[in-house]
Amino acid sequence: MMQLCGIELHPCLSGAAWLPAYGALLVADLHLEKGSARAHRGVQLPPYDTRAGLAALDAAITRWKPDRVILLGDSFHDGGGPERMDASDRAMLDAIGARTELTWISGNHDPDLPHDLPGLHARELALGPLTLRHEPTVKAAAEIAGHLHPAAAIVRRGRKVRAKCFVLSPNRLILPAFGAYTGGLDVRHEAFRPLLPGDAFRVVMVGRSSLHVLPGRAVL
Repeated sequence: MMQLCGIELHPCLSGAAWLPAYGALLVADLHLEKGSARAHRGVQLPPYDTRAGLAALDAAITRWKPDRVILLGDSFHDGGGPERMDASDRAMLDAIGARTELTWISGNHDPDLPHDLPGLHARELALGPLTLRHEPTVKAAAEIAGHLHPAAAIVRRGRKVRAKCFVLSPNRLILPAFGAYTGGLDVRHEAFRPLLPGDAFRVVMVGRSSLHVLPGRAVL
């Protein structure tokens, strides 16, 4: 358990975040239908990323039993993703929407999702003092975002270990990418510098069977 601006939150091994005070499970950057988008460009990937992402989301819902799931943008890899979904994958998504309320926050990859998807749509969303959005903003007072696909590297037993991670600073939480075909951007990359000045942040690295909380200074 951790806190952000006085709000209890639980980073999850799945890459989701659980906010019990609001009964909300947060997920960022599913990038559903990335495989089919790449196939249209001649890059052949196994066409199971959507199914894997939805199965992982369904398992997280089973674990936490949220009242609502808030998807923090780039839920689809592009605006045409919903139309490319396999019928069985769409049925799985509709079943998830029947179990719990979904809120789709707009991302840079999917700014205008069709409204026949189950649930609600928003550009950003307030939960108490927190603003939930896709892209983190430098001057935010208190926010939870995604977009950057954070990853961190450390040295363990003489070798470099790298994994996706949560990033927690005094005023923001950045979630790792949840999707099956999503890479990671090192938290030392220049894109993070305006958001994480100095080492006043922590990372929660996602291991195979456990989470590892480390101070920012421990990250390569």
